[in-house]
Amino acid sequence: MEAKTPKDSRTIITDLVLPSETNPIGNMFGGELLARMDRAASIAARRHSRRIVVTASVNHVAFNKMIPLGSVVTVEAKISRAFNSSMEVYMDVWIEDRESGLRSKANEAIYTFVAVDEMGSPVKVPELIPETELEKERFIAALRRKQLSLVLAGKMKPIDATELKALFKS
Repeated sequence: MEAKTPKDSRTIITDLVLPSETNPIGNMFGGELLARMDRAASIAARRHSRRIVVTASVNHVAFNKMIPLGSVVTVEAKISRAFNSSMEVYMDVWIEDRESGLRSKANEAIYTFVAVDEMGSPVKVPELIPETELEKERFIAALRRKQLSLVLAGKMKPIDATELKALFKS
């Protein structure tokens, strides 16, 4: 199985915010944005693994800016780290100013997907080789996030979390 880079999975989805997707004060529903991010992340995970993928978890979502009605919203998703059968997908959400056309970062999210076969059993995914400095930072941080998640779920002892040991020492 040949290793891949984050750019191999890069997925960009751009769309408008329509009236039926907004709350009473004219901003995009958080759930609508979550669904768009889930679609972008699933495409990125499928591009990396070339398998059926399922959402395993929504690890982090930051709603930093409101997204008003009529905004152009772009979700950019890339694999940030591949493990055995799971893949962490990091997403940046951008909004485009209607008048100037300038883009600003509105939100970000991290989802985890698992590649499965036709019977739903997990299958191995290709290794990921980060290239840019940002990709390398996200790659390294993904292992810490995974270990922290496993520790919090009781599936890993803190002493075994090699990337987190400094957090657990007195």
